[in-house]
Amino acid sequence: MTRIILVRHGETEWNRVERFRGRIDVELNETGHDQAQAVAERLRGRTIDAVYSSPLKRALHTAQPIAEVSGCKVQRLQGMIDVDYGHWAGHSPQEVADKYPDLYQTWLQAPYLVEFPRGESLAQVRDRAWDAMEGVCARYPERAVVLVSHVVVNRVLVCAALGLGTPCFWKISQDNAAISVLECQQGEYRLLLLNDTCHLASLSAAQV
Repeated sequence: MTRIILVRHGETEWNRVERFRGRIDVELNETGHDQAQAVAERLRGRTIDAVYSSPLKRALHTAQPIAEVSGCKVQRLQGMIDVDYGHWAGHSPQEVADKYPDLYQTWLQAPYLVEFPRGESLAQVRDRAWDAMEGVCARYPERAVVLVSHVVVNRVLVCAALGLGTPCFWKISQDNAAISVLECQQGEYRLLLLNDTCHLASLSAAQV
């Protein structure tokens, strides 16, 4: 079986102040870099055969410390790129709610019905991210692989792996620098770990 270690990137300023990020290439902030190191330390000593990342900097810079402790190189995987928010990208939730009130309410209540203006739908995200993950599983049978991506991508992948579908999107938590683990055997997935952030405890304690 293939073990997929699914990691969400560390914190950016647009996570902290809540702006739709999408394809805008926002950098990790100081906390995000610390979180990336914490993920790497959590995974140190585990056998990891490959590290793949979304091509956006916040994911790549989260993946790099993991690659260093595992002796791998970071490989960019286009299918893991963040959702295309289209015209929503760069705006705060309040700004979007003011300009697109009906669509924003649909996003909160039935996100699977939304196609972002000049952007993607969750179904489109699921299809290309699932193809990317399936390709990795095919290339690395009986291996362990890290995939570093984004909250929307990770949520739809977990939903798809469990056969839940995108209507369950909001029921899946994916915090910054969280680790989730999936195992794939003969095309069947099971979830071993979801949204684990215990490796960040020391960072939270240091901020008190």
